[in-house]
Amino acid sequence: MQRVVLHVDMDYFFAAIEERENPELQGKAVVVCMLSGRGGLSGAVSTCNYTARESGIRAGMSCSKAKKLNPEAVFLPVRKDFYISVSDRVMEILRNYADATDVGAAFEQISIDEAFLEITEKTGGDFSAALEIGSQIKNEIKDKEKLTCSVGIGPNKLIAKMASSVQKPEGITVISPDNLASFLQPLKVSELWGIGNVTAGKLQEMGVVTLKDLAEHDVIDLISTFGKTRGIWLKQVAAGIDDSPVKERDGSEQIGRIATLPEDTLEINLISQLLNRLAGDVISKLDSRELSFKTVTITVINSKFKMYTKSRTLNHPAYSKEALLEVAREILGEFLLESQTEFRRVGIRVGGLKKRMGQKSLFDY
Repeated sequence: MQRVVLHVDMDYFFAAIEERENPELQGKAVVVCMLSGRGGLSGAVSTCNYTARESGIRAGMSCSKAKKLNPEAVFLPVRKDFYISVSDRVMEILRNYADATDVGAAFEQISIDEAFLEITEKTGGDFSAALEIGSQIKNEIKDKEKLTCSVGIGPNKLIAKMASSVQKPEGITVISPDNLASFLQPLKVSELWGIGNVTAGKLQEMGVVTLKDLAEHDVIDLISTFGKTRGIWLKQVAAGIDDSPVKERDGSEQIGRIATLPEDTLEINLISQLLNRLAGDVISKLDSRELSFKTVTITVINSKFKMYTKSRTLNHPAYSKEALLEVAREILGEFLLESQTEFRRVGIRVGGLKKRMGQKSLFDY
């Protein structure tokens, strides 16, 4: 059966979330910055929306330079934990579309806003069926999270990843084996996923400018320049060959929920009620995949939109709601002792996820 892999890349993820949370930002240049804490705009651009990119602003640029390029842009600090909570929900949507395996879904999250899905079984190797699944994914994310994404579909991870960049934002691109060569050959070697500036520079010095050049280049010359492993890899990827599996990355995944309180409050009973509901949702997701957790993180956003997080690492894996709530309530108590500003939103997140493998819950030790 022909292999089919789908790659989802959320569009300007952090900035898009900020636009969703504050509709007044729509149409404005929005720049999300990783601030250094030294005051002012000391730090680097994490991401920005497409309006900001029209001014020449790019990720990695200093915030002060971005300000000079567009003095009217709105600059916001990164709210990583909040973005992670949104990412968790998006990834849960994606996971449901992936093929089933003996250890869960054929799903691989590679960053906070990107993931691969193996959909060979669900499509029967049919790229038309894959296009339909890609459209369904885009629609569900837009309906449930009010966010957009770009989708790439190909015969492997390499091609799917490169295809998702072709029609950003909100695009969907299918590269089947029939049009693989016409897609790859005109591309510059610097556009190949996995090639850095140094490698691209060396290839250009060798007269290798496009992927067609690379595919036709003598493999012995590539091996002598880059080493055996890297040289053979370059020759293979230039022809669109990639046999790497789509599989979950151990320890990297997190599951969480965040929600708004009925009113701004420091009342422990109101906050605990919400925390109890969120914990139940998290445990349901863990149960459905037979996972345990080892870290617990509580996020609080107060009425002044300041965000705070605290985490705990358990001595043993756990998977019960009682274990989760015991740690969550302990952290919540610390927040309440320290805070004089009412809470607006509360979130709970677990990490260190592994298959249960018959282990006992924390309360059984």
